[in-house]
Amino acid sequence: MKLKVKHWHWALLLQPEFGGLTCSLIAGGSAASSCLGTESHLSMESPARPAPAPAALPYYVAFSQLLGLTVVATTGAWLGVYRGGIAWESALQFNVHPLCMIIGLVFLQGDALLVYRVFRNEAKRTTKILHAVLHVFAFILALVGLVAVFDYHRKQGYADLYSLHSWCGILVFVLFLAQWLVGFSFFLFPGASFSLRSRYRPQHVFFGAAIFLLSVGTALLGLKEALLFKLGTKYSEFEPEGVLANVLGLLLAAFGAVVLYILTRADWKRPLQAEEQALSMDFKTLTEADSPSSQ
Repeated sequence: MKLKVKHWHWALLLQPEFGGLTCSLIAGGSAASSCLGTESHLSMESPARPAPAPAALPYYVAFSQLLGLTVVATTGAWLGVYRGGIAWESALQFNVHPLCMIIGLVFLQGDALLVYRVFRNEAKRTTKILHAVLHVFAFILALVGLVAVFDYHRKQGYADLYSLHSWCGILVFVLFLAQWLVGFSFFLFPGASFSLRSRYRPQHVFFGAAIFLLSVGTALLGLKEALLFKLGTKYSEFEPEGVLANVLGLLLAAFGAVVLYILTRADWKRPLQAEEQALSMDFKTLTEADSPSSQ
């Protein structure tokens, strides 16, 4: 027996946050059927095996971590050997700024972006929480770095926010905070609808990568500024500090490039898990019904 339906289009949405399978009418008409039995039908099927990671992905991720840790270690070596180390209540307070910014807005932010490439088969909500928590740690370190540099300038009587580096730094901090707040509202706060999340997701991904690259560029500007302030014309004489800082700059650029490469490989994206699937199908096809559009 055929069931005639006029321009109905149903969406089966499997969302673990809201307790499993739901069925909704998304275009035309009024509800004439339910999804009773669909959930039990799906649950009878054997669970899909976890998708294996692409062969080269673990090596690129490991290389990115090696670069990131080397960036942090080289930053510490530069500040320890040539800048006297770090301290809060002395002239060394300024050194807290580059260390916190590089660890927070470069290394941790880069790792937060890679979460969806590394944890490919874990529950989506768990991965979201880890992604958000890493960004929280990055934000805390960035905030400490900002307080350190403004407090140091105040004590020394230096002007604030006059250089390109400082302008870019404030822009990165504001964008980073806004990106986290909007992302939390859409993807972790339980109020956003499925369709709203889907529409915003491409913007969230783009701005996440853009803010990360802007963070790397701002760090390079700050490194160059610090070298010119201290070394002046000696910078052109291949001073050991200048050479080490140049190596640090290359490492920063390499870390940013590798992270961006991993993010832009379409075949390395996290595969959809069973609970994330959104099955959209024409109700006419399911019931083998005739409709005016097919006549």
